[in-house]
Amino acid sequence: MARHEHSAEVRLRPGHPVRTCIGCRQLAPAADLLRIVAQPVEPNGWAVVPDPRRRLPGRGAWLHRDRKCLSQAEKRRAFGRALRVSGSLDTAALVLSIDSDPASEPHPQQSSTS
Repeated sequence: MARHEHSAEVRLRPGHPVRTCIGCRQLAPAADLLRIVAQPVEPNGWAVVPDPRRRLPGRGAWLHRDRKCLSQAEKRRAFGRALRVSGSLDTAALVLSIDSDPASEPHPQQSSTS
């Protein structure tokens, strides 16, 4: 079984759940990530929607509240694999949620200091 090294931030918070962002593939505390789920839409498609309260049914995936992570996940086609759905995926609700979220800012590993 492979052992993975965790970042210092993740190790400092023992007992808190740790998840992987499907965009940047970095580990982070679950409290810092947005849970997303797929909901069926007619005909033969899926809508990827945010689940900020973490209560919606179905398989979930985790994403930083950052437009860069969202675009990386779209580019890698990670939503279908992580949520285990096939067909067309509509991410409009997720894009709107991330763009309108005042807490949405680049996570520390991706922020640039110019």
